[in-house]
Amino acid sequence: MAHLFDSSIIDPIALSLGELFVRSGYELSLVGGPVRDLFLAQKATDLDFTTNATPDQILEIVDDWADTTWEIGKEYGTIGLRKGDETVEITTYRAEIYRHDSRKPVVSFGDSLEDDLFRRDFTINSMALRLPSLELVDPYGGFRDLRAGVIRTPGRAEDSFLDDPLRMMRAARFAARFDIDVAPEVFDAMTKMAQRIDMISAERVRDELIKLITAAAPRRGIDLLVDSGLANYVLPEIPALKLEIDEHHRHKDVYQHSLTVLEQAAAQETDQQGAVPSPDFILRFAALMHDIGKPATRKFEKNGSVSFLHHDVVGAKLVKKRMRALRFDNDTTKAVARLVELHMRFYGYGDAGWSDSAVRRYVRDAGAYLERLHRLTRADVTTRNKRKAQRISRAYDDLERRITALAEQEELDAIRPDLDGEQIMQILGISPGPVVGRAYKFLLNVRLDEGVLSEEDARERLLSWAKEEGILEQ
Repeated sequence: MAHLFDSSIIDPIALSLGELFVRSGYELSLVGGPVRDLFLAQKATDLDFTTNATPDQILEIVDDWADTTWEIGKEYGTIGLRKGDETVEITTYRAEIYRHDSRKPVVSFGDSLEDDLFRRDFTINSMALRLPSLELVDPYGGFRDLRAGVIRTPGRAEDSFLDDPLRMMRAARFAARFDIDVAPEVFDAMTKMAQRIDMISAERVRDELIKLITAAAPRRGIDLLVDSGLANYVLPEIPALKLEIDEHHRHKDVYQHSLTVLEQAAAQETDQQGAVPSPDFILRFAALMHDIGKPATRKFEKNGSVSFLHHDVVGAKLVKKRMRALRFDNDTTKAVARLVELHMRFYGYGDAGWSDSAVRRYVRDAGAYLERLHRLTRADVTTRNKRKAQRISRAYDDLERRITALAEQEELDAIRPDLDGEQIMQILGISPGPVVGRAYKFLLNVRLDEGVLSEEDARERLLSWAKEEGILEQ
């Protein structure tokens, strides 16, 4: 059945383009995500169009209408254009398939909108809105599946994943985004064909993973990756956490714990103006990965307990290795690894307390990631013992108060020694070299341990240290 939309909710650019193509004797439809999002009452962030016009014909049609056009995707049938402040893409009807041994699609152009919709990933993305008539074209039941909350493919799931194996990860991503299920036949195909994800480039896998982790229900998506076996190829450290349940249940289920920490960390994100804007991939991924060092460090003690000594350090190294394999940039990799390395630092504070020096070191080591570390540490408390949870929360409240108080006194986020390199060289009468670095480190430790010194006191401490180190004569 055809559905008609009120033209007032359609972007004027879409209607204008539709009229332009129809006058030129061609078809044009809004397709995919933008149509799906109309049913969800969500604003479409990108406008994607499909047409029976070839790329060259598209260029001819929009030549006098568009402000700018570009042909980067012309090989795959896509022409980009800008009109005013809006950027859109128009793609010729097509059917693309992947060779069994290739990472790149083979593209052929078509002349049927229904055939073009059939080759798309899922039925919820296989709806089109003819322009400018606003007639809904939904031959594969996308509206029905969207209303039922299920992810299906227009044709056989196996054929769809054979054409583009990345669609298996997209299934998990959409499940996480909309908090819905995949159809049984889709899950079965994902399970049988999981290894085929290896033919997809690391960059494409990474981009889907980021979208999944930052979705509204990331736990659902991760569970789907693990249960289908896809995670064994793209994020093997996560299913490995399931091995941590020993037969006597002397330690909690680390896999489920990690998913709970992920959810709790996401719940502590702030709005776009906050210290950790939502959604924050770095915080969420650190929460998911924070215990991946446990499989390699698990030890059964003589008293029957289970220990994971240095799993934080080991985990940080594993995080770096995995993120490099997925082609993450250095800054993101460094941030996630640092949070994993520091996530255990707080424990013990409530029992023994910390000196001001230890608080300063905590802030210095966290650096730009301090706000995320606050949230990760709090999210890592998943105990059902309410008294224990409250005790840990109060202890961290106290630590944050001390950090705030010290920051007001000392501007903790910019801790430096009380003398700079030039002053050190002048006082000791030395030239640039390793000794300057050693002296700088000594003064930094004094600064961390004792707080701010006057320039005179810092000078005396430096001279005393230099004599003890044999740099100056006694």
